[in-house]
Parts: sequence; C-alpha cells; structure tokens
Amino acid sequence: MGLTIGIDVGGTKIAAGVVDEDGRIGVRTHRDTPASSVDATADAICDAAAELIAGHDVEAVGIGAAGFVSADRSTVLFAPNLAWRDEPLGARVAAKLNVPVVVENDANAAAWGEFAFGAAKNVEHMVCITVGTGIGGGVVIAGQLLRGAHGVAAELGHMRVVPGGHRCGCGARGCLEQYASGTALVREGRARAESGSLAAAQMLSVCGISDPAQLTGPMITEAAMAADPCAVELLEDLGRWLGEGLASLATMFDPTQIVIGGGVSAAKELLMKSAQVAFEKNLPAKSNRPHAEFTLAELGNDAGLIGAADLARHPSAAGLDPTAGAAPGGTGVDPDAAR
Repeated sequence: MGLTIGIDVGGTKIAAGVVDEDGRIGVRTHRDTPASSVDATADAICDAAAELIAGHDVEAVGIGAAGFVSADRSTVLFAPNLAWRDEPLGARVAAKLNVPVVVENDANAAAWGEFAFGAAKNVEHMVCITVGTGIGGGVVIAGQLLRGAHGVAAELGHMRVVPGGHRCGCGARGCLEQYASGTALVREGRARAESGSLAAAQMLSVCGISDPAQLTGPMITEAAMAADPCAVELLEDLGRWLGEGLASLATMFDPTQIVIGGGVSAAKELLMKSAQVAFEKNLPAKSNRPHAEFTLAELGNDAGLIGAADLARHPSAAGLDPTAGAAPGGTGVDPDAAR
C-alpha cells in the first residue's frame, strides 16, 4: 500500500499528514478541535483529510483519538476530553471521504509509531510509556499491538500502585498517573513551595516566579536541567515511581525494550537514570531474567500521527480481520506485512 493519512486528534488541535511506507511525513495540515461538538469535530477531521486527499493518491486514513476505541477500531466508546460517547467515528469519516478509515487510541498509535519507525524499530516486543500531563502507553507483543478483548487494553497510566492513594481522573485511587506524570510533578513541586521550603523557594527563583501556583512541569524540568537541587529531587522521585511501575509492566509483558516519551522525557538522563535504578531494584527475580533496555522515544509529537497512518496501512497489526475488506466507506483495508 502506498500513501496513507495519519490524524492525531488532541483536545485543542487536530494534526494531519500524508505518510509514506517509510514513516516519512510529507504534506501536513491542522485544524482547531471543537471539542464540545461531536459533529463539528468529525467535520474538522474530514476537512483536514479532504485537503490532503485532494493533492495525493491516498489509500486509507488512520485516526488517533484519546479514549477507549472499540475492538473493531471504528467506534470511540469514551473520550475524556472530547464529546465522543459511543461515537461511530470510523464509519462516519469513511462515508464522507470514501476511503477506508481505521480509528485507534492515540497512545497505542504513538507506541506503534515508535515500534515501526522509531526507538523500537529493531525489536518485536516493546512497552512504550508516554509521560506528559497524564500517562499513556502501548504494548507490542510479537509484532502485534495489544488491544485486548474489547479494544481497551494497555491503559498503563491506570495501573494501581498505591491502594487508597490519590484520586485519579478515571475515578480510581492510586493510579500510576497520579505519581509519575507531569501533573504529579507539578502537584509535588507546588506543595513543597507552599510548605515554606527554602529549597523550593530557590527553585521558584530559578524558574523566575514567586507564586507556587504559577509553577509548571516544563519549569521544573528546566530547573532540574540547570541543576537546581529541589527540581532534581522532584524529577528523581517521579523517575522512581515510573521505574517501579515499569518493573510491574515488565513482569507482565517481558519486553525487549521500554521506550519512554512525552513532555517529561525532556529531562532525559535525569529521569531515565532514576527510573532505571528503581526498575532494576523492583524487578522480580532480577538476577535470573533478561532485563529490558530503556530508550527515549525518537518521533516526538509526530509519533501518534505516523503510527495511526501505518496502522491504517496494516490493520492486521492490531488484530483487525484483514479478510473483512469493506466496500468504499467501510473500515477494512487489505494489509501488507505488519512491518
């Protein structure tokens, strides 16, 4: 299959691009996300795709959407930051564009992008975890994207690590996201500053602010990279939580490689070192099993767009029945090899 379109639907922006078989993005476009309107969001997606289709011979469209996506990769069951509830997005967009459409969870799409073309392109078993405002991720086992019976597997950020811990946006308590995300980093940084800590006051000064409420994750990361002691400690604490969570994930999935991406990964070795130390310390039977390699993600913000486009090209990579090829307006496409 030749060119496909990848579309990454965020809470504020819809990014779209034409992607070739080598994962290279050609022409790009974007639209604002009218997040409160189901119809307006679908129209914006179609408008962006139609602009690209007009100038290229496109064979399929892949959409990465934050939320639960059905097993047939067509319906968005639930999206926390958009108005989608049991929304048949794939069929709706396919009917307007008259090309096959595949919908995938955005974190899964990003993980697939790193697997197919990025940091994990030379392995068959990987875990990708994205540390940003929240925690997302995806798992690839033997070259297949893990989606589960209902399409909602690998919600890595919602693995419980502290029974009865901080309340999470998902409704549960003690999720990894509440301890190893950018949101957790900011919460802890502000709490230290509000407690009157002299070290935290120095960190605020390094960030160029005086009000703890103004503190952001990127500020803490930049301060840590400038060797501010309080910021470094905050990043190390986050890395420790992340490493402990990854040790549990490695126990379940036995990956060859663990890829860490997202905004907080800008701290690079400050985060990676503490995460890997905690991982090694907490991995069960650590002396009697191979250990996964830690690497930073390579594709940045383009991972989801590239991954969605490639999954549209190779639907069998995520368990979609390749024999159910749909007529124009459907969601099935004939796949090539998964890689």
